[in-house]
Amino acid sequence: MAGIDYDEAMVGTVEVSDKDAMDLDALTAWFEANVEGFEGPIEYSKFKGGQSNPTYRIDTPSRAYVLRRQPFGKLLPSAHAVDREYTAMSALGPTGFPVPKTYGLCEDPDVIGSKFFVMGLADGRNLWNGALPGIEPEERRAIYNSMIDTMADLHLKDPEAIGLGDYGKSMDYCARQIARWSKQYKLSETEHMEKMERLIEWLPQTIPPQHESSVVHGDYRLDNLIFEKNTPNVLAVLDWELSTLGDPIADFSYLMLNWQNESDGRAGLGGKGLEALGIPTQQEAVDRYVARTGYPVPPMDWYFSYNLFRLAGIIQGIKKRVIDGTASSAHAKQMSERVGPLVDRAYEFAQKAGMD
Repeated sequence: MAGIDYDEAMVGTVEVSDKDAMDLDALTAWFEANVEGFEGPIEYSKFKGGQSNPTYRIDTPSRAYVLRRQPFGKLLPSAHAVDREYTAMSALGPTGFPVPKTYGLCEDPDVIGSKFFVMGLADGRNLWNGALPGIEPEERRAIYNSMIDTMADLHLKDPEAIGLGDYGKSMDYCARQIARWSKQYKLSETEHMEKMERLIEWLPQTIPPQHESSVVHGDYRLDNLIFEKNTPNVLAVLDWELSTLGDPIADFSYLMLNWQNESDGRAGLGGKGLEALGIPTQQEAVDRYVARTGYPVPPMDWYFSYNLFRLAGIIQGIKKRVIDGTASSAHAKQMSERVGPLVDRAYEFAQKAGMD
């Protein structure tokens, strides 16, 4: 995917195509019945960004909203969980955590053809390139610090106190994830990989203690945040589809993988001269998170191995579908070729973490 200008390709809106069109009369009636202060008429467009849940900008004479819906058609049971997104944001918003205001959830697919929810428009900057081109070093540093602080603040929320005590199983998060992706990998295995077998054996035996249970975002990265237009502060955290209760360090280390991943025009920072850019080093980012949360210094090499193993398990499923002919897109094939390199890197980090 090198050479793509993600800011150009992913930021902003486009006209709604026929396949993504919604019944605006039915939608207007739902807004009138469910959204306080709504006054039509509605105009709408679709956000470009690569979401798994189609997302629309809804404009009215006095206010702009965002509508996020499940894809039309038959879905896997737990996929495209717009109701979970709505639950998380509705619980976090009143605490002052930066999420869009939620206005309503529609679980009746007959209104527009799928479940959906409506939230306020976070009118700010959506940044895709981790190197933050065109921004001064001092502001780059402040943007990254805000991103780290916001994640720490999420992890410090008490799930019980904000009404999310039953949002997931609170403990043994990594053990459950490792078991899940080991099983998925085995179900979609296409060739024997000795390093993957060793990781499947070693990771469950060496899980660090889970010091806290918190709300985890599951996909926290630069392009899932909106920043204020004129300050480096996070205005809103988006895309809560994978959120649950779990190990905050697993969540944090997923963000920190961007310091390890090759720079490709998206979130990866590997190979970049961070000091000249003004971006915190990995150590500075870890130190900042630890200072804000009070958690012990995490064993990052183990967590990097775990996260790369998890990604390898996910992408092995795609590889199996490519080989079976049920996922024939060029992008799917390109992704499927990443399994081997991901396993190699997971194995390297496991060795750094003490694997024989």
